[in-house]
Amino acid sequence: MKEKSIIHLDLDTFFVSVERLLDSKLQHKPLLVGGLGDRGVVAACSYETRSFGVHSGMSMKMARQLCPEATVIKGDSGTYTKYSHQVTDIIKSKVPTFEKASVDEFYADLSGMDKFFGTYKFAHELRHLIIKESGLPISFGLSQNKVVSKIATGEAKPNNELFIHNGEEKSFLAPLSVRKIPMIGSKTFQKLLQLGVNKIYTIQEMPVEMLESVLGKNGRTIWKRANGIDDSPIIPFHERKSISAERTFHKDTIDMMVLHATLTAMGENLAFQLRQGNKLTTNVSVKIRYSDFSTYTKQAKVPYTSADHILIPKIEELFRQLYNRRLLIRLIGVKFSGLVGGNYQINLFDDSEKMLNLYNSIDKMRNRFGDNSITRASTLGGTHVGRMHNPFNGEPPVLLAHRQQ
Repeated sequence: MKEKSIIHLDLDTFFVSVERLLDSKLQHKPLLVGGLGDRGVVAACSYETRSFGVHSGMSMKMARQLCPEATVIKGDSGTYTKYSHQVTDIIKSKVPTFEKASVDEFYADLSGMDKFFGTYKFAHELRHLIIKESGLPISFGLSQNKVVSKIATGEAKPNNELFIHNGEEKSFLAPLSVRKIPMIGSKTFQKLLQLGVNKIYTIQEMPVEMLESVLGKNGRTIWKRANGIDDSPIIPFHERKSISAERTFHKDTIDMMVLHATLTAMGENLAFQLRQGNKLTTNVSVKIRYSDFSTYTKQAKVPYTSADHILIPKIEELFRQLYNRRLLIRLIGVKFSGLVGGNYQINLFDDSEKMLNLYNSIDKMRNRFGDNSITRASTLGGTHVGRMHNPFNGEPPVLLAHRQQ
């Protein structure tokens, strides 16, 4: 079987590194990026703050108490998006197929390149090209699969590289904490600690059936990862990856209340799907089809986001730019594209802990009671917008609005 070579690249403390690139006086100083007020949330923190117990996602008030000497910056998601695109373009120009796992994290299949360059030499040169062109520190792990490479990147940081040769995966993983294995969160970690399992080598020595009896079906996956076994594929990145919603009206309309309510419901539902799929979008487009079947679309770039309160105003702005008041509307649609992995963290610069908790609560209610269990008052008068189950598995999803009866 052909030996594989998978690289995992990760921009070190991405938001912090961008801020230091823009202001060199911040180098080597404790730095927090996020909401400025006491109710704000830490979106990113420098390595210098971590020894004080600071971590991303905690309240800014708590972080300031733990590390009072830290400089606090609100951050700008538009700036971070620009640098993310820049690094993406560099990787795209050098690697035939790559996966953009998040705004600051990439995988690429370098298999076969050893015939021409030497895989590690190519990876080393790619990393230094990114550092030279972007000015940002980046680390990589290189091995035969995604899981081992991702763990290797974590061990290489900050701003370094690590190559795990084929056959050395188990010995590399053995002394590490089980927390290093992707998909082991705090609850699973606590269960493993109760079993006396702290290091990966203990899992390597356990029968897989024992782990399955404790952790269910995830036990087998964790056992395989602990043994350096992973066959998850590279998911090629392309800008067109999208989710969308459309609504064809039973009767052509210019009722602005209905149009506004429908657009808002679409944006709300699509943003919910982004958060459920742990995705962010960077491109919003709106489509209008008039009664004469002429169809127009308009799109705009936005900083990476999955937040209703950022996306819905952009949808409304694009609709206003498109709308011709003289014609009846037959169909309207909304599409989010340029999707990457990521979470709500990138939206925390303007938001408070209260806003973050609000989104989490709303999403939990929708998951439990259905998409339409909680909606904005402005969507009343619109029509229910349906969605596909688990839309981020397989083909890029398309959301279909129920036709008005």
